[in-house]
Amino acid sequence: MDLEMKSGKSRGPMHGIPILIKDNIDTGDKMQTTAGSLALVGNIASNDAFVIKKIREAGAVLIGKTNLSEWANFRSTSSCSGWSSRGGQTKNPYILDHNPCGSSAGSGVAVAANLCVVAIGTETDGSVVCPASVSGIVGIKPTVGLVSRTGIIPISSTQDTAGPMARTVADAAILLGAMTGIDDQDLVTMESKGKAHSDYTAFLDHDALNGKRIGVERKPQGKNQFMHALQKKTIDLLKSKGATIIEIDYLDEISKLGEDEFEVMQFEFKAGLNSYLSSSNAKLKNLKEVIDFNNANEDKAMPYFKQETLISSNEKGSLTDKKYVEALKKCHLGSKEIIDKVITVNKLDAICGLTMGPACSIDMIYGDRWGDVFLTMPAAVSGYPHITVPCGVVYDLPVGFSFFGIAYSEPKLISIAYAYEQASRKRTKPSFKKSFL
Repeated sequence: MDLEMKSGKSRGPMHGIPILIKDNIDTGDKMQTTAGSLALVGNIASNDAFVIKKIREAGAVLIGKTNLSEWANFRSTSSCSGWSSRGGQTKNPYILDHNPCGSSAGSGVAVAANLCVVAIGTETDGSVVCPASVSGIVGIKPTVGLVSRTGIIPISSTQDTAGPMARTVADAAILLGAMTGIDDQDLVTMESKGKAHSDYTAFLDHDALNGKRIGVERKPQGKNQFMHALQKKTIDLLKSKGATIIEIDYLDEISKLGEDEFEVMQFEFKAGLNSYLSSSNAKLKNLKEVIDFNNANEDKAMPYFKQETLISSNEKGSLTDKKYVEALKKCHLGSKEIIDKVITVNKLDAICGLTMGPACSIDMIYGDRWGDVFLTMPAAVSGYPHITVPCGVVYDLPVGFSFFGIAYSEPKLISIAYAYEQASRKRTKPSFKKSFL
């Protein structure tokens, strides 16, 4: 890349930029792709994932892979985010005994700690925006279909997507543009034809909040007074920049879809992982073999929490199963109807709210305790885009503010998030404090 630049050739804004990617994304080089699992140690892909081909073509320099919540946090219901049997425990760069969230824990921490310029994470429900929020950075969960999933170890074909993580909205927008593209191996990307952009920096507008109508849940998020004060301060700033804030009711209705969402994930995880493993260079060729490996190596593979989610997923039937079809209709189509209706009726440009609370403590034995603020599900189950931007700190830990909207509304969301970011300037550098006390 340096030689190209010296000879006068520039591939664009990603030329020569050092980037890290989550260790569930294939690279056709000497690096392994393991999803953080000892069961996949030795899996070296034959080819780059489609999204990696795109960023290499754009000139990015891939310098490594990041740790993650093992199996993208789809192994156990009592897991500790940011821990994997291969990589150990990722730590929050602001207070080291606190949790980095996940599953894209390493990607979020690496960006916050300045180990790279930008990183790529993946999300099924919260796995980009959650670690971005608690690491005080920007994360974009794109519309499902904007970015190819070919070559990424899957959970849910309905909800999975890769997304950019960066210290600024501008950097995230640059990386997003390099990641998009139609892939004939991932048919859902066909839906992005005519809706995707190769340059999202065109939508960076300081005055984008002026005239926008933005919805916020009427009921206060959580019970913490500092979080309430932070949301009020953020909403007041949005108003001061010309936005009209509309109180809406939608979260209670969306939250009722949680059981159906998990049902869909389990069915799709079994089908998707079996397909991935069967054609990979991994020694294990299906989910059952992964489960058996973990059982045979329990002390190393499962020293803290077990694999009940892997087991329950393996017990599911095929994607023609009536339970799967009904759950998919309820959660995916149902969530779209709820969000589309509230946006249409109230003539909204976006919906906003605190992304989640400050990071909980690391607890590998008993698992995560994330509190009562977690605004990831609406955009996740619908497959809609979601961006989180730093909005302040609580207990010396970063908190993010979210904007999400209908499918392929990334240009509008990026412009809103950028205008807010520039007006607020709330990102602070990590302090690497050893403990909360």
